[in-house]
Amino acid sequence: MDSTNSPRVVIDTNLVLSALVFTQGRLTSLRLAWQNQRIQPLVSKATAAELIRVLNYPKFKLSEDEQQELLADYLPYCFSISIPNPPPATPVCRDTFDVPFLQLALAGQADFLITGDQDLLCLTESFSRPIWTSEQLLQTLKL
Repeated sequence: MDSTNSPRVVIDTNLVLSALVFTQGRLTSLRLAWQNQRIQPLVSKATAAELIRVLNYPKFKLSEDEQQELLADYLPYCFSISIPNPPPATPVCRDTFDVPFLQLALAGQADFLITGDQDLLCLTESFSRPIWTSEQLLQTLKL
């Protein structure tokens, strides 16, 4: 499948992290979807910085090389979006760390924002882009 026809998706940090760190986990299909260009992940400076920050958490016990290897398994597959200034208006979100993902979905004209985060999932009615769980996406793509 040509990646230009693949759905443009914003994937929250927790899902990206799970897909990268737990290679045989429930999100293996999500990682394979971006590697096989079945989806086109979008990133912004803020969302990439968030992923880098989280990979550095002590609880993951990842060396600098391991962090770089995981980033290399995701970022090259992503399409980078510049968030305009001022950024697009988003619905009020309970978690301010989630706002960059909403802004990215709007600025990048994402087909879906993929998350397991209740702070984002509760915005499905008030957000102009579909907010789906990874299960909904993988089921739709039949992965």
